[in-house]
Amino acid sequence: MGVGNVMRTGVSGMHAQGNKLSAVADNIANADTTGYKRAETEFSSRIPQSVTGEYVSGGVDTRLRRAVDEQGSLQYTESVTDLAIRGNGFFVVEDPTGAKVLTRAGSFVPDSEGYLVNAAGFYLLSYDVTEGQSPSPTANGFAGLTRTRMSDTTLTARPSIVGTLKSNIPSNAATIGAALLPSTNGALSEYTAKTSLVAFDNLGNEELVDVYYSKTAANTWEVSVYSQTDASPSGGFPYSTAALLTDTLTFDPSTGGLTGASPTSLTIAVPNGQNLLIDISGTTQLAADFTVLNAQVDGNTASGFDLLEIDNTGTMYSSFSDASRVTTFIIPIATVSSPNSLRMLPGDVFQTTKDSGDVLVGFAKTGGRGSIISGAKERSTVDLATELTQMIEAQRGYQANSKVFQAGSELLDVVVNLKR
Repeated sequence: MGVGNVMRTGVSGMHAQGNKLSAVADNIANADTTGYKRAETEFSSRIPQSVTGEYVSGGVDTRLRRAVDEQGSLQYTESVTDLAIRGNGFFVVEDPTGAKVLTRAGSFVPDSEGYLVNAAGFYLLSYDVTEGQSPSPTANGFAGLTRTRMSDTTLTARPSIVGTLKSNIPSNAATIGAALLPSTNGALSEYTAKTSLVAFDNLGNEELVDVYYSKTAANTWEVSVYSQTDASPSGGFPYSTAALLTDTLTFDPSTGGLTGASPTSLTIAVPNGQNLLIDISGTTQLAADFTVLNAQVDGNTASGFDLLEIDNTGTMYSSFSDASRVTTFIIPIATVSSPNSLRMLPGDVFQTTKDSGDVLVGFAKTGGRGSIISGAKERSTVDLATELTQMIEAQRGYQANSKVFQAGSELLDVVVNLKR
């Protein structure tokens, strides 16, 4: 046994216990840090091979590990932009330079421009669907992601594209002759029922459209749509231009629902706007008065939006100035094969390594990903009682290794003084 090896082994032990104490200190300091994952120091023996039969002491190596996949408890708050993930996955964020990383620290607040940023200065990334587009995540990358906005004061006009009109038209209504159907030539016009819808053109102007129902035969109805802008001064007929749409609905007399041959939607060319697809599949012909059961059309006047809510799939719903509720952003969740092998960077963010595997991006509650909880923060996984116990153990271990070093030093003094 070499005395020098004994001393080096003691130093190795002190260094290892010092690393453990550093991890404990870091854990205690971050006991209240949102999304923090506790660090744990693992020891492994370092014993060199003996070639002479003499025991040669080696020492100990340390490796820092984090239980990144450990779920922290949720702390509920009053802020809709405090976000937590219950289950597997990470938020995708970026720093001011655009470098993209992963995090579980979801306490976000809007900056001066309305973008959501957390306490460490990282911006939340999501898919922008304010224009009605359907996001298609890039599974192994971050393409298509943009900074998430809680509010936007930039004026945006959304033309109407889709809508729903569900109504009941009376089955016992009288049949109207063909000569009395709605016309554009100023002739006498008659109809069974009428309703109107508000749509929006490309500039955000309201465009009222009048929808007429006329019973032309048993279980057969003509539906016509006109622009109210072209109505007579007294409103209604005669219109100065032709109908935007005319179609024929047929009903099953045994059920009162539309037949398979009947159209279930109406496509209306909104003046200075888009083709508006109206779903009328819920229309019925029953022995009751004409009743509109549901009427919805998307689009809005030129205005900004403010965040209303975020559901557990990460879908953000916002309200425009006209109180319309629309989807604005969808927050994805990123996963890796081995989250405990991620590299932790300052700001409670993580970076992939060759051991962690590549990032896979998808939507919450799909592919084993967790759900997003709005109005909650994930607490640190640090348990103070455990950390204080670990601190005492590290202190005692450091002291014991220092005694080994001291014993080796005393033996070396004996060797040095043999000549005296």
